[in-house]
Amino acid sequence: MARYCESVLLDHAARHGWSSRLTNVVGQSLDVLQAFQATPGSMIKASDAASVLNQRGLTVESTLEVLAAAELLDDDRVPAIRAYFLVQTRELPAAMRAQLETWYAVMVEGTTVAPRRRPRDHRTVRAQLAGMLPCLRSWAEMGHSSLAEISREQVLDALPESGPSRLTAAQGLRSLFRILKSRKELFINPAAGVSPGIRGQSIPLPVDTQTIQDALNAPDPARALSVALVAFHGVTARQVSSILLTDVSDGILTIGRRAIPLAAPVRVRLAAYLDHRARQWPETTNPYLLVNRRSAPRDTPVDARYPWKKIPLAPRPLREDRILHEVFATGGDVRQICDLFGMSINAAMRYGSALDHPALSCDTPSGS
Repeated sequence: MARYCESVLLDHAARHGWSSRLTNVVGQSLDVLQAFQATPGSMIKASDAASVLNQRGLTVESTLEVLAAAELLDDDRVPAIRAYFLVQTRELPAAMRAQLETWYAVMVEGTTVAPRRRPRDHRTVRAQLAGMLPCLRSWAEMGHSSLAEISREQVLDALPESGPSRLTAAQGLRSLFRILKSRKELFINPAAGVSPGIRGQSIPLPVDTQTIQDALNAPDPARALSVALVAFHGVTARQVSSILLTDVSDGILTIGRRAIPLAAPVRVRLAAYLDHRARQWPETTNPYLLVNRRSAPRDTPVDARYPWKKIPLAPRPLREDRILHEVFATGGDVRQICDLFGMSINAAMRYGSALDHPALSCDTPSGS
């Protein structure tokens, strides 16, 4: 069993460019886990492995990858969104929980049965569930055990009067009842046509120029590059984390259908980061531009929050500053804003409204 695991480990490490140190640590972890097998070759539960390895200060994620490659892993871990769903709905009536399970499965996994739906982002599922939970709990307290008993009037009464809470609650309920009706668990959709209210739109504000300059000159090459991509080209933090090495060629960055000629300061920081990446992780096979200690041994992107957690400047206001500068430079040309930043017309109109704001002028944006 040890020889078999070692061969799988060496093959996996070679294909993913692991360092000898990481390979040795995972080897030690596998030796420890083999002592807990009832019989050689039996499956190892991921939760048990994590518990054993954490107690000994050994690596967990990389070890589980090797166990999966060796077909010895019983992955019984509960995803964070699933754990949140179970905790938040456990006190609801059984019939209502079953209906929410239908909604949850469609939202998280999608469905190929008509009407087909793609899986939604876990953050969307969490936000919609959180928004409608007060309504669900109030109906349960009123004695309702099933969502089939809910009328349109009760939906309207349960929704907050206005504000962000009404928006998220209405979005969640409309999604919930629409899915249940499409699955023939309800005869009518009591949330059909219910207005979610008006989404509040704030006026984008510029960022202090010195703050941007300090972030651009950060000693960490990954931070400096990330800030430069957002400050000069208005890409989002999620787009930055999703850039592949092959997306950058001859000074052109390709994001979706957009071909972005990189500004000179961005190219300088890109070259510095690529040198840093080559020195720090010379053997990594990760295809993404940004890598860190956690992602370098595998082929997954970094978290969208990397490296922003260590930057005293959030990516969203930095992006808004860049777009705001372009709005003033073009006189609010919506078409140009849409083409340049890949935005919808409604989103561009929000920035265009800044032109008439009394506190802003053409000299206000930083022009980073």
